[in-house]
Amino acid sequence: MIPRLPNDEHSTAFTLVELLVVIGIIAALMLLLAPAFTTISQAGNLTSAAATIKGVIEQARSTAMASNTYTWVGFYEEDESKASTTPPTPGNGRLVLSVVASNDGTNVYGSASSGSIDPTKLRQVGKLTKIESVHLPLFAVGDGTDDTFGTRPTLEDDGAPAGYNYGRFGELNGTSPNTAPYTTPFNFQYPVGNPAPAVQYTFNKLLQFSPVGEARVNGNTYNIRHVVEIGLIQTHGNVVPTPTGGVGTSAATYAGNVVALQITGFGGNVKIYTR
Repeated sequence: MIPRLPNDEHSTAFTLVELLVVIGIIAALMLLLAPAFTTISQAGNLTSAAATIKGVIEQARSTAMASNTYTWVGFYEEDESKASTTPPTPGNGRLVLSVVASNDGTNVYGSASSGSIDPTKLRQVGKLTKIESVHLPLFAVGDGTDDTFGTRPTLEDDGAPAGYNYGRFGELNGTSPNTAPYTTPFNFQYPVGNPAPAVQYTFNKLLQFSPVGEARVNGNTYNIRHVVEIGLIQTHGNVVPTPTGGVGTSAATYAGNVVALQITGFGGNVKIYTR
């Protein structure tokens, strides 16, 4: 008879199967505890923040075309010095993006010319995206003579009082005429679904994509623009740098690093201009 080693009866080693079970449980818990939004912290690199926004926009457009439906990108800026609350605190420094798609392939406005898009007729596309320490300003427009920040394609001017503000996003919590888009006839909530969930955010600054990929600011109320612009500048918490010119207007200039994203209305192509 082979003698038993003294510690055999007290062995506590895990088998391979037991280890795999534990790993599987941990992985499942991580999925359950994952947040329902994506946060980009400390957007010190504005180009990285711009690339994130570009990715959100391209996801919205590709979903519209692949699903033969309408999609909307909602823009909201809240106070970065405060934790996200319900309802949120409008302010500066934290950009919030949400993408939704029409379930039935229509623009789901019905006969209404304005108002909330029925949340039961929408589905969420991807997670809520939050980018810290950025602000959407209203830059002085490019002169359209070249391919740099200052000479980037110019925007369409609708004349007073709207000016360029039917073709860009900026100063989202500003007052007319220094907010863009200038008017906001439609809005959608976050989250969406059926039955309609409790509202956490209301997005009324919208970029719409049609089933063929055309981009419109807010919705079908407005004509397609040859280009739509989103400006970015870095903040310190909720403190926005003071413009070097155009203070409090729709044509501000800033020192230092700035970024402008432009989306072509018909092709939906996104290009990033930096300085």
